[in-house]
Amino acid sequence: MTIFALNKVKKTFTNGEIKEEILKGINLSLREGEVTALVGASGSGKSTLLTIAAGLQPASDGQIFFEGKDMTAMDSEQVRKIRANKFGFVFQSSHLVPFLTVEEQLMLMLDVSESKLKKYDQKREVNRMLKLVEMDHRKSAYPASLSGGEKQRVAIARAIVHNPKVLFADEPTASLDSKRSKDVMSLIRNITKTLYITTLMVTHDEEMLPYADHIIKMSDGMVL
Repeated sequence: MTIFALNKVKKTFTNGEIKEEILKGINLSLREGEVTALVGASGSGKSTLLTIAAGLQPASDGQIFFEGKDMTAMDSEQVRKIRANKFGFVFQSSHLVPFLTVEEQLMLMLDVSESKLKKYDQKREVNRMLKLVEMDHRKSAYPASLSGGEKQRVAIARAIVHNPKVLFADEPTASLDSKRSKDVMSLIRNITKTLYITTLMVTHDEEMLPYADHIIKMSDGMVL
């Protein structure tokens, strides 16, 4: 089932009198339970496309449909609520809060997403997600004591603890070595299938592509 769709999405940046069209009418649909990888050279528009799809910046033209509703017709507060409650994010850096334990990182995410779970149920859900990413044994640890791969596992658990519909991953393995990269991608794929969510990932690493169900190649703001 298609849960997310982009229709003729464009993005133009203006620098003085010069207009640069970064995205040139992108059409894209994403299905539940699948990993879609965006690939292309630097400057091809893949990261811009991901941030627009995620509601982190507006499109210049076109429509973005999530669960059948046009996000481009919503006000900023409506988009913020979808982003907080329905979307999860994983970036190149884990962006963990240095003074919070692993468990506290996830509890904070539940607060940000305005979770209606009671405190006891929140802790149970946090433990469930940490087990899923095999980090429950480090729930009392602080980020400084974690390896790069462990930090990304925690970042993934934090991104999904509020049960989002869509996971956006922007170069999630770029800071990791080959083995840890494959471990993280295997985890992302497993979570996509186990929780039946939709994952849109930007990557430049061709070794990560076998973990994707669909590969979208971009060049000069267009899908090839």
